[in-house]
Amino acid sequence: MNLTRDEARARAELLNVESYDVTLDLTRGAKVFGSHTVVTFTATAGGSTFIDAITDTVRSVTLNGTALDPAEVSDGVRIQLPDLAEHNVLEIDADAHYMNTGEGLHRFVDPVDNEVYLYSQFEVPDSRRMFAVFEQPDLKAAFRFTVTAPSHWDVISNSPTPAPQHVGSTDDGAAAATWAFEPTPRISSYITALIAGPYQSVRSELTSSDGRTIPLGVFARKSLMQYMDAENIFTLTRQGFEFYEKQFGTPYPFAKYDQLFVPEFNAGAMENAGAVTFLENYVFRSRPTDAMVERRAITVLHELAHMWFGDLVTMRWWNDLWLNESFAEFMSTLAAAEATEYSNAWTTFASMEKSWAYRQDQLPSTHPITAEIKDLEDVQVNFDGITYAKGASVLRQLVAWVGQEEFMAGVREYFGKHAWANTELADLLGELEVSSGRDLKDWSAKWLETAGVNTLRPEISTDDAGAITSFAILQSAPAGYPTIRPHRLAVGFYDLDNNGKLVRTHREELDVDGERTEVPQLAGLARPALVLLNDDDLAYAKIRLDEASLATSKAHLKDFTASLPRTLVLASAWDATRDGETPAREYVELVLNNIAYETDSSVVLVLLRQLATTLAFYVNPDDRKRLTIAAADRLWELAGQAAAGSDSQLQFAKAFAVHAQTEEQLDTVAALLDGGRTLDGLTVDADLRWELLTSLVAGGRFGQAEIDAELERDHTATGQRAAALAQAAIPTAEAKAAAWDAVVVKGDLPNATQQSVIAGFTRVHDTTLLEPYAAKYFDAIEDIWNTRTHELSQQIVVGLYPSQLTTQATVDATDAWLEKLADRTPALRRLVLESRDGVVRALKAQAADR
Repeated sequence: MNLTRDEARARAELLNVESYDVTLDLTRGAKVFGSHTVVTFTATAGGSTFIDAITDTVRSVTLNGTALDPAEVSDGVRIQLPDLAEHNVLEIDADAHYMNTGEGLHRFVDPVDNEVYLYSQFEVPDSRRMFAVFEQPDLKAAFRFTVTAPSHWDVISNSPTPAPQHVGSTDDGAAAATWAFEPTPRISSYITALIAGPYQSVRSELTSSDGRTIPLGVFARKSLMQYMDAENIFTLTRQGFEFYEKQFGTPYPFAKYDQLFVPEFNAGAMENAGAVTFLENYVFRSRPTDAMVERRAITVLHELAHMWFGDLVTMRWWNDLWLNESFAEFMSTLAAAEATEYSNAWTTFASMEKSWAYRQDQLPSTHPITAEIKDLEDVQVNFDGITYAKGASVLRQLVAWVGQEEFMAGVREYFGKHAWANTELADLLGELEVSSGRDLKDWSAKWLETAGVNTLRPEISTDDAGAITSFAILQSAPAGYPTIRPHRLAVGFYDLDNNGKLVRTHREELDVDGERTEVPQLAGLARPALVLLNDDDLAYAKIRLDEASLATSKAHLKDFTASLPRTLVLASAWDATRDGETPAREYVELVLNNIAYETDSSVVLVLLRQLATTLAFYVNPDDRKRLTIAAADRLWELAGQAAAGSDSQLQFAKAFAVHAQTEEQLDTVAALLDGGRTLDGLTVDADLRWELLTSLVAGGRFGQAEIDAELERDHTATGQRAAALAQAAIPTAEAKAAAWDAVVVKGDLPNATQQSVIAGFTRVHDTTLLEPYAAKYFDAIEDIWNTRTHELSQQIVVGLYPSQLTTQATVDATDAWLEKLADRTPALRRLVLESRDGVVRALKAQAADR
């Protein structure tokens, strides 16, 4: 199932693909579909290669008119192609499997109306699950799809949907039709797409910068379409189109732009050319948090940016995946901040993306941004905080260093020169060097080719009158990753105004390089109440406050008039907690004392997540229950004090339900659920009902009967997943055993259901329920990794690691397993090492909290 970079390089040197003509028959029942592929390509005459095709059955293989024996040339994963000519036509007739893992062509049955919905998900290596293909990004081609399906379906692909031609009936007697799509431009196989089923849609259009009319579509299942706010999606799309076409100097490259919200999707979205698929959770059937609405907006803009960076111009090999994702992540935040209502998008970026990046960059598996990707297994575990968040942070640092106009000028040249082609990092850096006049070789070597995160601290001296006599910025690096890097950053001075608010009184932007950077321009200024390094968050580095500034931040965190500096101070406190530099209970206190004053929904969301992590892993275990109960009481108090109907009220109520465990707290949850107690402005809708019910299940108050009753009330796909989570959360040995058996032993759950069961299994107030499964985990995971698809196995390996058993025994058991594994499966080893690091870090933090 794997493909190495050496194999891909050799194949790219041997051949050039002209076109694929793919004919699919989706009328053959629930297990397989017909897949007929004709590939036209040139090659070095006399050479041999293989084409990728994960199949159920291969009926025929014909190369240049010569029939090859499928039993000899096909192993179900690859088809060998001997004795190539200069010009080749390959024809393969096969059956392929529908998937329920979110990989390949995924099949879903809606429990509301029993309608079938399909969608494809091909990144990284899964177009080969739908048709025979040379599965690597640098073998671009034109793709023509012809699809036969039930006639009442809608069929969407990269090219505009043609009028269907009625052709007979399906296996079950229903009317069938055929859709014959026009060929795509030259694109990579992983961004081709097929979405089919009785999806409903809302249509619109816009005019691109070159005067073309671009049709727009927003799609969802019939049973969800009533909740789709399509006009919001269209508004964001128009704002994104205008912003990107202006910044990139290149019109939108495809003929139409459809956005499809599909069931049981593994990621947030996928940038299929002209046919972007999204996680269905972005269709809000219940009231979402404002953070979730903003996340959807960023995702819409992220995928739209990929139409240029990734689809029009594509990486040659997966080692430049980071540039694909980092560029889209950076541009989506920039577009949100400058072209939409989300003007505080950089605050969200600092709170969410950067905290992800800092966490990932301190794991034992950290790697340079330009990671070495030897094969497909390497890249599949590399969709991480380095690839997305650190890369985007470093791009923001690069923009600050060279200037935004100069950066965009280089990007415009890059698109102009490399449209419809494949590139490497050097191609972009070369254009940026020309546009900025800066030599980026040293910058690239230090930022892109080394791992680790630096820490910056101020060193300040003052005279008796409080004037600064010297100011320096000290830079350090972890011992294992000792690179000292150049940074472009700002130093902010903050003082209390007459209204008691912390306001910025001075800003100094400068270049920082070396272990010590003197800042003489600050000498003579009065020392402020708070000094903030990396003000405006231009740099990628952990920040520490001096003692006086730390004291000010604790006393006046709520008094910042701007959200970003408050978020940066909180991030510094969180780093110190995770690093075991400050007691974890102090962070609990800091959050609970200040979160009520936070105005940014995404920051509130992140703080509540960090609060949960601190309580579960970082506080002294002897005090954990007491501190968690006190935190739940405080969260309920905050929910009651929050403005009626506010986003904070909703988030505090949800967080209270997560932590509630005393009889009195569970009484409150039960009263909220049955209406015996209310909060003015808080609607207990379908999704909140499940969260409250699951709280009662985890607390031992409710069981299977109540879960079944709620599922009867909400017999939807979302309800089924919520019920699966709640059932696995029942705090009995029998319920945990049943959940383990469903996921680990039987292993036949759809991807989204499996994820729910794992979440429920690990939701416990009493971790002794999980103790029997630590040894079972290590006994099972290598076989799971070798026999199940990547998405399912990664869910299990990460989700069921005994993280909550935060003891040295867990570390020792992990080490013994790693020693036994040796170097057999590096990708699996990496995931387990990362989980081990979480326990080691937790033990260090707990020691600091005693």
